[in-house]
Amino acid sequence: MENEKPKMTVTMIPAKSQGFKMVAIYCRVSTTHEAQEESLDIQIKTLKQVVADNPKWMLYHVYSDKDSGGNVFRPDFQKLIFDCYENRIDIVLVKTISRFARNTVDLLETVSRLKGLGIEVIFHQENIRTSEADNDMLISVLGAIAQSESESTGEAIKWGLKRGFISGNSKLYSRKCFGYKQNEDGELIIDEKQAEVVRAIFDLYLSGLSIGLIVHELEKREIKSPQGKDIWSKKSIQTVLGNEKYSGQVLLGKTYTGDFPNNRQFMNDGEHEQFLMKDAHEPIIDFDKFEQVRKEMERRSNIEIVNGKTKRKRTHYSTKRLMNERHE
Repeated sequence: MENEKPKMTVTMIPAKSQGFKMVAIYCRVSTTHEAQEESLDIQIKTLKQVVADNPKWMLYHVYSDKDSGGNVFRPDFQKLIFDCYENRIDIVLVKTISRFARNTVDLLETVSRLKGLGIEVIFHQENIRTSEADNDMLISVLGAIAQSESESTGEAIKWGLKRGFISGNSKLYSRKCFGYKQNEDGELIIDEKQAEVVRAIFDLYLSGLSIGLIVHELEKREIKSPQGKDIWSKKSIQTVLGNEKYSGQVLLGKTYTGDFPNNRQFMNDGEHEQFLMKDAHEPIIDFDKFEQVRKEMERRSNIEIVNGKTKRKRTHYSTKRLMNERHE
C-alpha cells in the first residue's frame, strides 16, 4: 500500500476573459423610395445575423442613412464617427464598400482615421478587414470600383431624364410656376389672378420701367410676390420676364450637373442639349411680346460677349436715359 501512487487530478485554469467586441452596424440607401426602404431592412437584418453568429461580438448600435454616398454630412455616419472617437466601438460592420463611401479618397481617409483609433472596419460582402494591412491596396481598388459604379448610376439617371425630355413624357414639362396651376390630370392651366400680374410686369417693362421701378410699382399696387411677401425681389421680376412658359413653351436643360464627385449645377450656355416643347399649354402672353421683352432685356444689359469673352459695355441702360431718348 505504501507504493500506491497518489490519484492524479487535473484542474482547468480558464483563459483570461477577452470581453466582447462592441460592433456597430452601418447601412445606407441612396433614396427614401419604397424599394430602397426594403433594401435598408435587408442590410440591417443580414448584418445583425452576422453579429449574432459571432460569440465574441456584441451589437452596440445600428446606424443608417437614407442619402447619397457622396454626401459627407450623412447624419448617422457622423454619429458613428463621433462614437468611434468616444471609444464606444471596436468594430464597424458594413455590407459593402459602396454603402460606406463612393469616393475613394473619402473611403481611405475614413478607414485610416478609424484604424488610428484601433477600430476595425469589416466589409462583409467583399470579406475585407481593415486590420489586415495587406488589404490596403485592395480597399483602394474596390473604392475606385465603387466610385465608378456611382458615376455609372449618375449617367443612368441623366439618360433616364433625357429620354423623358425627348419623348415629351417628363413631368418637368408641367412643373408649376407663378401664373399657372395644375388640373386633376397634372396639366398646366392659367391661374387668372396671378396671370394678371404676369401681364402687368411684361407691360410695365415694355413701357420703359426698370426692374427696380417695377418693384416699386407692384408695391404701390399692393401686389404680393409669389412667396406672399409685400415687396418683390428684383430676381423674381427677372425670372418672370425670362420665363418662356408664359408664351406657352417649355425649355428643359437650362442647367446641367457637373462631373462626379462635384455634382455642382451650372447654367447651360450651349455646352449640352436643350429640349424645347412648343404649344405645351395655354400662353399667358403671346410669343411676339415675349420676344420683344427678351430683346429689350438684351439691349438694356451692360454685359456683352466679344470673341467669346464677357465684357462690360461702356454705357448701360437706365430709365432716365430712355426717357431722354424719347424726348429728343
